Amino acid sequence: MPVHPDTMIAIDPAAPGGPEVLQPATRPVPQPGTGDVLIKVAAAGVNRPDVLQRRGMYPPPPGAPSIPGLEVAGEIIAVGEGVEPGRIGQRVCALVAGGGYAEYCVAPLGQCLPVPDAITLIEAAAMPETLFTVWTNLFERAYAVEGDTVLVHGGTSGIGTMAIALGKLFGLTVIVTCGSNDKCARALELGADHAINYATQDFVSEVQAITSSKGVQVVLDMVGGDYLPRNVQCLAEDGRNVTIAVQRGISAEINIAMIMMKRLTLTGSTLRARPVAFKTLVAEEIQRVVWPHVEAGKLKPVIDRTFPLAEAAAAHARMEGGDHVGKIVLVI
Repeated sequence: MPVHPDTMIAIDPAAPGGPEVLQPATRPVPQPGTGDVLIKVAAAGVNRPDVLQRRGMYPPPPGAPSIPGLEVAGEIIAVGEGVEPGRIGQRVCALVAGGGYAEYCVAPLGQCLPVPDAITLIEAAAMPETLFTVWTNLFERAYAVEGDTVLVHGGTSGIGTMAIALGKLFGLTVIVTCGSNDKCARALELGADHAINYATQDFVSEVQAITSSKGVQVVLDMVGGDYLPRNVQCLAEDGRNVTIAVQRGISAEINIAMIMMKRLTLTGSTLRARPVAFKTLVAEEIQRVVWPHVEAGKLKPVIDRTFPLAEAAAAHARMEGGDHVGKIVLVI
């Protein structure tokens, strides 16, 4: 078994605050429990929930480390009880409930996916969080199928760019909203079929024009608040709205009669607190249905910028600045 040190460098702020609280610290290397693997981290993805956690608004679920970071890629260097020692030396990426901003990270084996030669470890680290989120919400909760038209808010975010990529692979027509003409242009370059600048255009009337007033089958919404009633207006009969974040607030006033007349479904989910068994099932489905496209080099994440682990504060400042397109990744 490869020997690893007892301590590691990690980003583990003592108190909530601005990006400046993200300073390197020395922490014990975690030990893999039953069903777990220990990964020597090569890269870790940065996600919006990390920002909320840093501000003290999204505490880790019970049992998760206080170190932020929901996705990593690297090499398995030790295994816990019940995991084949033959796994040691494998390159994997993993969805984790925390602990990614560190030199070493423990992950349940069931939440790991093999890293094929077609992608780098940096690209692999940018995939699990958005891939699991978009797959479970767009395809499982919202039942998006080939031929459907979907509206995705935040088209150039990590989630948005992954939704565009998966939409292209699985035969969806993807309409996105973005906050500037430049971002709309980037979304179209990445494969979105239509891009709406929400700063200058009313996305409801634009969607009606694009769909000849039929509406869309699915809205994938990370905005919440006053977007919900407008999403309802965008939906076709039997349409589905899936809310995955609430950047504009947790409450909304909606037209219930419209939900009845159009037979709409309003749903949503969070992923982080779901049990390992659920995430393992998702990982198995992704490996079966999506991963062949990754192995063939047809599905890659959009990388905005990479930062060294010690510059996690700059990575968060970049995310909060809102100019990024795609994923921000920390490199160890």
